[in-house]
Amino acid sequence: MTHSPQPRRPQARIPGPQQPPPPYPRIRTGLWKRCLGGGLTLWALTAVVTYATRNTTLLPTLILLGSFLVPVVFVLWAYERHGRDLGVSAILGCFLTGGTLGVLGASVMESYLVRPSWGMFVCVGLIEEAVKLGALVFTLRRLPGIRGLRAGLVLGAAVGFGFAALESAGYAFDAAVSTEGIDLRALIETETLRGVLAPFGHGLWTAVAGAVLLSFRRPNGRFRLTSPVVAAYFGVALLHTLWDSAHGIAIWLVARLAGTGPERRLFAEGYIPRPSATQEHLFTVFSVGLLVLVSLLGVAWVQSLARRDTSWRNTP
Repeated sequence: MTHSPQPRRPQARIPGPQQPPPPYPRIRTGLWKRCLGGGLTLWALTAVVTYATRNTTLLPTLILLGSFLVPVVFVLWAYERHGRDLGVSAILGCFLTGGTLGVLGASVMESYLVRPSWGMFVCVGLIEEAVKLGALVFTLRRLPGIRGLRAGLVLGAAVGFGFAALESAGYAFDAAVSTEGIDLRALIETETLRGVLAPFGHGLWTAVAGAVLLSFRRPNGRFRLTSPVVAAYFGVALLHTLWDSAHGIAIWLVARLAGTGPERRLFAEGYIPRPSATQEHLFTVFSVGLLVLVSLLGVAWVQSLARRDTSWRNTP
């Protein structure tokens, strides 16, 4: 007697690691433009509502939107143009972890090493550029495959913009809090000024230093402290110092031209007693002119590094 074959039961599909995970959604081109437009709208709306209602619980929203908008937009732009092959996790890690470690390290070191003096801005520049590079190294320590000029430019900028966003949030909070209560005007002015200047500061300097650092990284992931890396570090620290001391240098130049002296004391104190209209005009010209000069030097440095790496031009 023959037995008819039993129909084979379909095996149940077991969920879990046996199944491939769903693909991550790709960031569409042009997201940085939509983020900029939407972010500016939300920030302006928050500022209007906060001013109209005097609701202090909206201050964190206003501070975070104003401080993070421009840095996030530039990181998105860098990712879309030149960083898709680096991965979202690397860029986010540099922006969040690197930026946070940089701010914490700079705060600790500056509290012990920096004292009011002529060399204060030099110390700040050296310390902050060193801790940002250290934060970049720490974030990429387990990603040995990431190296090269283009990777250094993108990820260095991510660390710098993360640092700038958190630093701007702190400055905005300090501007808002006064002895007479909450100063919304000072808060909005601070965020507007720092937002406009953000692309030419920390992100630019750390992009330069990060590009040189990663261009000399070994294939096994070890970082090399070569002479070009050291030169790039001191170069961006010098740009940082000139940027921070632009106000004092402008006062010193005005005092030298007007013969009001002693110029060294005026540089340290940061103001000219009873300035004339001509002195105010000269101060504006010198301070803004120095910031523009430092910005142009930084942009030119980044462009020269980008031209040396052909993969920068071949990315979509």
